[in-house]
Amino acid sequence: MLIHKEFTIDQIHDILVEGIKAYFANCKVKRAILGLSGGIDSAVVASLAVRALGAENVHGFMMPSEFSTLNSIQDAVDLAENLGIKYDVVTIGEIYKRFMKELEPVFGLHNQWSVAEENLQARIRATLLMAYSNKFNALVINTSNKSELCMGYGTLYGDLAGAIMPIADLYKGDIYELAYYINSDSEVIPQSTLTKAPSAELHPGQKDSDSLPEYSVMDPLLYAMNEGGKTADQLIKNGADKAVMKRITELMNKYYFKVYQLPPILNISSKPVGYKEKWLL
Repeated sequence: MLIHKEFTIDQIHDILVEGIKAYFANCKVKRAILGLSGGIDSAVVASLAVRALGAENVHGFMMPSEFSTLNSIQDAVDLAENLGIKYDVVTIGEIYKRFMKELEPVFGLHNQWSVAEENLQARIRATLLMAYSNKFNALVINTSNKSELCMGYGTLYGDLAGAIMPIADLYKGDIYELAYYINSDSEVIPQSTLTKAPSAELHPGQKDSDSLPEYSVMDPLLYAMNEGGKTADQLIKNGADKAVMKRITELMNKYYFKVYQLPPILNISSKPVGYKEKWLL
């Protein structure tokens, strides 16, 4: 379902392609690097980048860990081959283990798993992307969306890193609509990428819905608050679930500090992430 109302999906597609093209031209850089996870966000961003810069100027990094599923790795490979871009597979398992070994005296021998271990994986991946960026003069393209950013569902200096955020003003529902639009002539984005449950794959069996309300429920509420200017109380009076609204506003307020450190965003709406300082319930 298209969440944004200001533009049609073909207009959104063209705005983003032209925005990527203009940004790289202004930076006087031809090449782009991005992480390919097998998920919908990186698939859409890679597709947009190819249309903006040409397949020969887009490079993909697949950086699986022990928590990455074989299906996701295969989806990432299929996407790269469908797009005709070059890619490398750089596993992060041994790098992660070495980090954890060095941190053992700090974390303790009986360290319990927490978000720190998840974020470490994201930051290792960002380091690898930046290494390629420096070596081959390629800008890192970020793949975070607006739903995640509103909820603080991203790692500073990890998957929030990059030179530009092409889809950071699009909600998750918009991303799916854009993916179907990209596939309208032929299958570029693998069908399994479109149908599987979204997951960061940072621990076994992880799904986005473990941490966030379902996107189909959350996105219209976020749009009503951001673009529509509605308060949480107003939405509850209009029938929104109070527990869901409480969860949304808690996450918005708790993680708002991340917004101040985001890379440049290609704006679609009049209210991109960061225009408002508090969402109170």
